[in-house]
Amino acid sequence: GTVLCTPSGVSKGDMVPEILVHLAADGAVLHTMEGYKPSSEMKMHLRCYQEREDVNAVVHAHPPIATSYASMGKALDGYFMTENITNLGAVPVAPYAKPSTDEVPDSIAPLLANHDAMLLANHGALTVGPTLTRAYFNMESLEMYAKTSLYIHLLGGTPDLSRERIDDLLELREKVYRLPGRHPGYVKYNQDKD
Repeated sequence: GTVLCTPSGVSKGDMVPEILVHLAADGAVLHTMEGYKPSSEMKMHLRCYQEREDVNAVVHAHPPIATSYASMGKALDGYFMTENITNLGAVPVAPYAKPSTDEVPDSIAPLLANHDAMLLANHGALTVGPTLTRAYFNMESLEMYAKTSLYIHLLGGTPDLSRERIDDLLELREKVYRLPGRHPGYVKYNQDKD
């Protein structure tokens, strides 16, 4: 029922366990080393835990290519590479929200039910998972999805896989890979791509 979070203003490369901030589920600070305070985006993290009982870890970052898609308001919704389809599915863009305010958790809440990864308009990215390792893996997968999508666009684009192949990959995800978390399945935000 409590949360550990990285402190505000600390390089993640300089992190040591002693400077993690210990919070109650409502965001009240239970313990912190002097001079450290919780991340300014903790409201967003807490909303993820409130909305999803299966979420035990949240990662918020600003990976350069995924953040570029977020800043352009472009969802990552191509169905052309097997790993993208099985790992994350379509990744939507949450509406713009003023950082460090209640607008941010409110903007992501509608997307949390079906997505373990989302872009934050003009801000960055958010991933969740049952473990910290899985949430981190989802962030790595998201940035790779963005990078692959960019390269494919630069090379002239490619059509999505057929619906039959997508369904086969979704069945693999469920029955063979048994990947945890939420996955939107086959979703198209732009209907003319169907």
